Amino acid sequence: QVQLVESGGGLVEPGGSLRLSCTASGHTFEWKSAAWHRQAPGKQREWVALITQSGWTNYLSAVKGRFAISRGSDNNTVYLQMNNLTAEDSGVYYCQAPAQGYWGQGTQVTVSS
Repeated sequence: QVQLVESGGGLVEPGGSLRLSCTASGHTFEWKSAAWHRQAPGKQREWVALITQSGWTNYLSAVKGRFAISRGSDNNTVYLQMNNLTAEDSGVYYCQAPAQGYWGQGTQVTVSS
């Protein structure tokens, strides 16, 4: 059984940065594509970023230029670097392995002064 575990969320002031991590544990697992999603209170979950097995990346327009998705060298961890955060970035962030259909449990990001 594979589990995706997110970490790195927290409270940050507007303009600050956070780096989220998503590590796969359990049965032997190799990331193919990986994605991050987020869900703000009272809103639907939305896709934020994608990285393919070849390394191609794509982003929600609202985060383009501020967020960066990447994979660790061990191919066991996926990261989301988030810079210049605003209150609109607050929410629960989830990682996903789209090819295998796995989701993490989410990590809370709160941007507030």
